[in-house]
Amino acid sequence: MLKRVVITGASGTVGRELSRLLESAGTEVIGWDRRRVPVNNYAAMEDFLEETRPQVLFHLATASRPTGLPNEDWLVNFEWASELAWITRHQGIRFVFTSSVLVFSSRARGPFTLESEPDAMEGYGFQKRMAEQRVMYQNPEAVVVRLGWQIGRFPGSNNMVDFLHRQMEREGRIEASQKWLPACSFLEDTVQVLAGMWKYPAGLYMVDSNRGWNFYQIAQALNHRFGQPWKVVPGNSLDQDQRMIDPRVEIPPLSEKLSQLG
Repeated sequence: MLKRVVITGASGTVGRELSRLLESAGTEVIGWDRRRVPVNNYAAMEDFLEETRPQVLFHLATASRPTGLPNEDWLVNFEWASELAWITRHQGIRFVFTSSVLVFSSRARGPFTLESEPDAMEGYGFQKRMAEQRVMYQNPEAVVVRLGWQIGRFPGSNNMVDFLHRQMEREGRIEASQKWLPACSFLEDTVQVLAGMWKYPAGLYMVDSNRGWNFYQIAQALNHRFGQPWKVVPGNSLDQDQRMIDPRVEIPPLSEKLSQLG
């Protein structure tokens, strides 16, 4: 059993759910407060982890809330991950780092396996791609976990349901591509997997519940599942199979909660 963990990004979409799950199991969860422990102060980060002595550091945070630091996206998404990987290695703390399917560009053809070569050359996807490599170099015992789009149950956070809700409010309809197979999972399923990833052997893993459904099918099923008054219409604006396949990771398929997908 985990007695104590530190979570960066504990107030984010995945972090909140992971914190609740771990706390319900009796684990002490310490959220990383960037105001108290700046991400550009190595000594402060080292001291914080030395003082708290977590068994696991879950590094979920991204540069979603700018604070005005120079080159903040790169600092948070790459350099911070690199420093934490090094500190956890030397302090004997298990390091679980969440990456993203966006390490693959829109040009890449899925479904993606562990043999697929990430190719993102700009933005968030590039930063995560570089961070994956750096984390494994700095800490060969780290666990790197690529996540897809999270499906929450309510509007109001960074998840697929919120995206669909806002698009409906803004445009009066939701045009959903029939040629896009997104990497995605229900948030509660993701955190169930993520909570146990510290026990996995070191290396790269991918978490995705989409077994073969396009975005139009998923949006229609969510509309039915949550009783939303959405007007979902088929489109073809995005043509990509973005699914991630990793048979080592057990996660329920979307059809388990969306019976319309069958």
